[in-house]
Amino acid sequence: MADDQKKIVPIDYTHREYESIRKDLIDIAQRFYPDTFQDFSEASFGSLVLDAVAYVGDQLSFYLDYNVNETFLDTAYEYNNVLRHGRVLGYKYTGRPSTYGQVALFILVPASSTGIGPDTDYIPLLKRGSRFTSTAGQGYVLTENIDFANPKNPVVAAQIDSSTGAPTSYAIKTYGNVVSGYFGQEEIKVGSYERFRRLKLSAQNVSEIISVFDSSGNEYFEVGYLAQDMVFKEMSNKNYKNDNVPSIIKPYLVSRKFVVERDRFNTYLQFGSGDTAAGQVIADPQAVAMEIFGKSYVTDTTFDPTRLSKTESFGISPYSTTLTVVYRAVNPNDSNLGANALTSVASADMEFPDRTSLASSTVSTVVNSLEVNNEMPIVGNVTNPTSDEVKRRVYDTFPTQNRAVTQADYENVAYRMPAKFGSIKRCSVQRDPDSMKRNLNMYVISEDQFGKLTTTNSTIKNNLRTWLNHYRMINDTVDVLNPFVINIAIEFAARPTPDADRYMVLEKAISALKELYANPFYIGEQLNVTDIYAKLREVNGVLDVTKVKLVNKTGGNYAGTTFDINANMSPDGTYLIAPKNCVFELKFPAVDIKGMIK
Repeated sequence: MADDQKKIVPIDYTHREYESIRKDLIDIAQRFYPDTFQDFSEASFGSLVLDAVAYVGDQLSFYLDYNVNETFLDTAYEYNNVLRHGRVLGYKYTGRPSTYGQVALFILVPASSTGIGPDTDYIPLLKRGSRFTSTAGQGYVLTENIDFANPKNPVVAAQIDSSTGAPTSYAIKTYGNVVSGYFGQEEIKVGSYERFRRLKLSAQNVSEIISVFDSSGNEYFEVGYLAQDMVFKEMSNKNYKNDNVPSIIKPYLVSRKFVVERDRFNTYLQFGSGDTAAGQVIADPQAVAMEIFGKSYVTDTTFDPTRLSKTESFGISPYSTTLTVVYRAVNPNDSNLGANALTSVASADMEFPDRTSLASSTVSTVVNSLEVNNEMPIVGNVTNPTSDEVKRRVYDTFPTQNRAVTQADYENVAYRMPAKFGSIKRCSVQRDPDSMKRNLNMYVISEDQFGKLTTTNSTIKNNLRTWLNHYRMINDTVDVLNPFVINIAIEFAARPTPDADRYMVLEKAISALKELYANPFYIGEQLNVTDIYAKLREVNGVLDVTKVKLVNKTGGNYAGTTFDINANMSPDGTYLIAPKNCVFELKFPAVDIKGMIK
């Protein structure tokens, strides 16, 4: 009879947590072993055994669920696992973003022998790579060569001889673009040969790899993927005197190459599996595409201009050497600056027309006279994207296939712009309703040093336009514009439970709304009033929510956008409609969220 009972008792496989597993074990013990185990009190040995088995079952169920969830992009929670799924689908994580901005540069140059105008021999070229620091210690790097001899630069008399009244020095002002971060160098010792070697940099928040050389002087080039054999390299133009072009770009086949992979904080260099060097030569696409050899005909084959060799080793893997990696890392905390905050020159690399014929003391005076100041704020995206934001970008990356056709394609390409070119916080692409052509309006906005929405500066916009040119349709035109920021405030009234402390309930309610709107809105995203009601009802001590009111804030530190809330509220009052070129912002939650508990 006992055997028959064992056969017909079903096992409930849906019980996977501690309490249900323990209850099932007690039922089995009581049913099948009534004479052996009779004491199931909390202090008994039988209870100890059942608790231990239920605990192990609960742990196994947890890790089983965890592993299954992390296997799929939709349910993955761990940040690095989301990045791994994105890498498989073509998404390349660019790391912590950089901020770009424009700075004003001033320099004192001695007057010429006639006293009219500055001495042109002492007007320098400020080379890119010069470094500046802010009052808070953030580092910034000059991204372009600045020629103070440009005739468009304003020149004024700075110092005058008191006896003769003739100018003794002139001040020259010009502008240059800077990027946040600092240069660093790391040496990595590499041992014996290893296929597909992967090296981790000790520095964190690395934005870009400047160069990689081994101890023998061989250079390793960064590529988009290891199967890519071609890079574009700058070469001297021998015909410079005739066409006035100092350098030209040539495609190069490279055998020493690497790809850059990142997780949330670290940067890795991934090499191929080759163990012998194949010389670097200038590629001839015609010879690669026309593989006719002895045939008298040509077959119709596809041609990938980035893959010009047939090697399957994916590049040379370094071994028995020391790699010198030069990189640029972004500031660890915040890279955004307010106006007039970048004022110190950390390192100035200047080049004079003929340094040997100049007085060294005067040259030092000119170099030391360099001053810098950012007349406009330097802003960008100061935070890494969240897991949900990365997922959304991965979803948009896969169907784009390195081209922009739809609205989602353009938005995804904008978010994928490398961090070294700057970054934006929010982006929205809309068809221009006033254009007869295929004109698109791309609205972008950035964050300031306090995490508040602010206008994207012109440098990032120019970089974005250049970046989009590689992906847009040939007959598409894209205008990069600023959206209108609508600052709002929330006022609410709620009833507490009879035994609740009203002041504690009010504090919890305000904290709940701050958490709800911790992340900024997307451009054109509506504000759901029902979300506010639902969030307040979840607060412990709130019995009912009687009123929620939205208020438009303008003037002072708020944006100057005036917005009619009543006219843009949905007919049923459940959500506030945002125009496609506008974005909502709860700028100062501490004062913009007001409540009443009565």
